[in-house]
Amino acid sequence: MLHLKRVDLKTEKIDTLIIPVCEDRDIHTDSVLLSLVKQAKDLKEFTGKKDDEIILYNISGSKVDRAIFLGMGKVGKLDAEAFRSIAGKGVKKCITYGISEISISVPDASAVLLEDSVVLESLMEGACLGNHLFDKYKKEKKQKPIRTINFLVKKGTVQQFKHLPFKVATICQGTILARDWVSMPPNDKRPDQFARTISAISRKEGLKVTVFGEKELRQKKFGCFLAVSAGSRSQPRMVVLEHRPKTSRKTIVLVGKGVTFDSGGINLKPSGSLEDMKTDMSGAASVAATLITAAKMNMKQHIIGVLPIVENMPSGDASRPGDIVKSYDGKTVEIGNTDAEGRLILVDAMSWAVKTYKPHTIIDMATLTGACVVALGEKIAGLFSFDDQLAQQLLDSADKTFERCWRLPLPDDYKELLKSDLADIKNISSTRYGGAITGALFIAEFVEGQRWAHIDIAGPSSITKADDYCSAGGTGFGVRLLCDFLEKF
Repeated sequence: MLHLKRVDLKTEKIDTLIIPVCEDRDIHTDSVLLSLVKQAKDLKEFTGKKDDEIILYNISGSKVDRAIFLGMGKVGKLDAEAFRSIAGKGVKKCITYGISEISISVPDASAVLLEDSVVLESLMEGACLGNHLFDKYKKEKKQKPIRTINFLVKKGTVQQFKHLPFKVATICQGTILARDWVSMPPNDKRPDQFARTISAISRKEGLKVTVFGEKELRQKKFGCFLAVSAGSRSQPRMVVLEHRPKTSRKTIVLVGKGVTFDSGGINLKPSGSLEDMKTDMSGAASVAATLITAAKMNMKQHIIGVLPIVENMPSGDASRPGDIVKSYDGKTVEIGNTDAEGRLILVDAMSWAVKTYKPHTIIDMATLTGACVVALGEKIAGLFSFDDQLAQQLLDSADKTFERCWRLPLPDDYKELLKSDLADIKNISSTRYGGAITGALFIAEFVEGQRWAHIDIAGPSSITKADDYCSAGGTGFGVRLLCDFLEKF
């Protein structure tokens, strides 16, 4: 789908060409492109300001049938995300026109004060991610993704970056896979269904797959995990994915929360909070997609993906506030609120993973708390870790991919808020404040001594309004971040 091309715009016919334009500087060096941009800017309605756009047809001096000029604003404000956005916007526009093949002119990196790799990779990411349609449940599929996206580059660039189209497409396909899972309705991804879907795709890519059913989870004494699933007719599953290349030295475990629908249990969520609870498995979706991507890319690290998958429903068998359950590692937990369920399935899965694999690093990703959304909004994830180096590595990957994270504290005295008079720990804080912190501290009690990080993706896991390169629904947040982190691990 993604191709690097070197073309002569004077002689080669192009059906649709997308041209990014800045208002205060020429960002292309090709003489034909400069002439096309001048003709566009000669029109009063286009200056190159951010969000400016104009389409010209059959322009003299070239063989371009349709040129779409997209304004990017001032050069000094350009960054990688600006190029992702402009490519996504251009691709989405062309999808609405029913175009099957487009070309994007890649600006000169020195003109935009960025590295060649940054400009090219960002444009490819935005184009690939923007070329996604989730229309599985629509009878009439009015639009189709673009079949071919060419990136027009200068001499020498094709050879220098020949590896990039495969890498970008593979990681973006992983992101899109996670998006589709998150957007899928809950009646099509009950725990057994979701586990089968993940397992089938993972085995196809060469991952080792192990699935634990309710019987095995009971035998292994996953008490917290089973307490969450008790109210649902759909039995729980824990899927374990393993990517183990022969040369691997360090083991990293990724754990993803997989609540396929979260009603809140006996502490039933109110109307207005229930409708989007099909997205409460976003952590599991991103971790599974990351493992599948790692296998496709033949990453060198030994990576384990652990996916506790349940449905949290109210019934006569459901866990109640006040119940005390025993976790996999032996600690007893008083359930103060059945809607604080994600941490319960995570700690059993993580304790088991630590005992089984003795990893160098363990990272969990979860739509854990509404409190994190209150703190950071819907576009930034909360990052928690006692390890400064690990936290910084994840923050660096978050900055590079624009899957933004903000590190929040883990103050020791906040542990007092989780104390129980009857059990070793309570699953909910004694105060309504600082919920993202106390949720992370609860998890921390079960990975003591480990090199661990927790990423709360409750905000950015899905969006209600489309942006430049993501439609409304699941975002696949975390796949690109984790892939970048793993490549450097």
